[in-house]
Amino acid sequence: MSGLNPEEIPSLMDGVIASHTVEAHRLDAFLPSPCVQNHAANLAFLADGTLTCVWFGGTMEGMGDISIYLSRLTPGSAAWSAPEKMSDDPAKSEQNPLIFNAPDGNIWLIFTSQTSGNQDGAIVKRRISSDGGLTFGPVDILCDIPGTFVRQPIVVNGGGAWLLPVFRCIGEPGQRWTGDVDTAAVLVSRDAGASWQMVDVPDSIGAVHMNILPQGDGSMVALFRNRFATQILCSVSDDDGMTWSAPKPTQLPNNNSSIQAAVLADGRIAVIYNHSNALTSTDRRQSLYDEIEAEEGVSPPAPEAVATERSDAHKAIWGVPRAPMSLVFSADGAKAFTDPVDLETGDGYCLTNNSKDALNREYSYPSIVEGADGALHIAYTYYRRAIKYVRLEPSFID
Repeated sequence: MSGLNPEEIPSLMDGVIASHTVEAHRLDAFLPSPCVQNHAANLAFLADGTLTCVWFGGTMEGMGDISIYLSRLTPGSAAWSAPEKMSDDPAKSEQNPLIFNAPDGNIWLIFTSQTSGNQDGAIVKRRISSDGGLTFGPVDILCDIPGTFVRQPIVVNGGGAWLLPVFRCIGEPGQRWTGDVDTAAVLVSRDAGASWQMVDVPDSIGAVHMNILPQGDGSMVALFRNRFATQILCSVSDDDGMTWSAPKPTQLPNNNSSIQAAVLADGRIAVIYNHSNALTSTDRRQSLYDEIEAEEGVSPPAPEAVATERSDAHKAIWGVPRAPMSLVFSADGAKAFTDPVDLETGDGYCLTNNSKDALNREYSYPSIVEGADGALHIAYTYYRRAIKYVRLEPSFID
C-alpha cells in the first residue's frame, strides 16, 4: 500500500477499523491521538481479550511534552478507544512503552524517561495495574542505571525468571550521546520484578532493541536492530535466556530502525521491519536529535573528529529511509526467511523528526502479535504523525 499525502492523515485518526485497501484479508485504522507526533507503538493482549496499544506522543521526540498514551480495542469493537495519557512529567521525554502481563495477573506499563536527547541519562519507569489494566498505580522506578532503554516485551522463562531485554545507551567522554557504542543486555528478575540483575550480551556494540523469542526446550533466539544500518542481528541462548551468544548478522537488512518479531502458534517466527539498509540509500543525518541540539545551541562533534579519536570503531548511521514496511516468516529459528511482503511502500524520508510541518514520511517502529484466531495484529509509526493499525486475517498468512 503506497503512502497518503500528509494532509490526509489527521482526518483519518478516528480509530475506526475499516477495509482501506483492495485486499480482502486486511483491515486498517489510524489510532486517535491529540498529539502532532506519535511514535513507537507496542501491542499486547489483556486477559479479557482486549488488545492494547501504547506509544509516545507530543511535539517531537526528546521534548518535555512527550508522554505515554494507551488505547484499547475491546473484543467485538470496530474502533480503538480514545487515548489515555499514562505519564506526564513536563521535564522528561517519556518514550518506548510496553505492556507486560505478569504471571500473578498484574499488568505492568514500562517506559523510559530522559531529558532532551540525552539517551545516555535515561532510566526505566513503571506503573502497575491490579485490576486487569483498567487503572494503573503511581509511577515508580524499575531501573535507575543511566542509559538503560527498553523497547521489546518481557519474556518469562521456563524457570519463572523474568527477562526484560534492554539496550545500554552509552555516552563517550566530552561528547553528546550518538549511539556509536550502545550495547545489549537483559535485566533478569527471579523475584517477580522486585529486584533486577543486569546481564550483558557479549560483543554487542551496535546491537539494540533485543527481541527475545523462546523456541522451546530452554532454547531462545533474539533479533536486534543494528546501529550501523547493515543487517538485523541474531543471538542464541541454550540456557533459557540466562546467557547469550554474540550477535551475528542475518540475511535481513536493517536501517538502524526498530524491528519486532513474534513466535506464532505454529512455531514460525514472524518479523516486521524495514527492508532497507545503508547500502540502499545515501541519505544521512547528523544524529537522532540534531534538531533539538540545534535549538539548544549544541553542535555535535564533526564525524571526522570522532573518526580521528576512534578510527577503528563504527559510527551509528542515522537517516536511512524507513520504508518499506515489510513482513517475513522463518520456520527454522531465524536462520532463513521467506521473501518479504510489503505492507506499506513509500520513500520513507526521515532526515527530520518534524511532524508539525509534515516533513517526515517514515514507516517505523512496528509491533506484531498473534490473536487467538490466528490473525496478525500490527501497529507502526506513520509519518511520525499517527500510529497505524493493521489486522491481517489468517487467510493472508496461509
